[in-house]
Amino acid sequence: MTYFMGFFSIVFCFRGLAVVSNLSLYYGVVGLVLVSVIGCGWWLSLGISFVSLVLFMVYLGGMLVVFVYSVSLAAEPF
Repeated sequence: MTYFMGFFSIVFCFRGLAVVSNLSLYYGVVGLVLVSVIGCGWWLSLGISFVSLVLFMVYLGGMLVVFVYSVSLAAEPF
């Protein structure tokens, strides 16, 4: 279990750094979704399934709204 938690914490940190250092909007959103999944897996491994599900639904919904808004602004030239 300790190796599992260590793996999740290392992957969570590296994916967070990948999101911050990425210049592309599309890859940044994919990175955010992966970080959200990894964070929820971290909560699941601790046995907190309800909080993990609520966090995933709220976080993913917010990310998708911001992503659609950003893409619509980036696609429009004026």
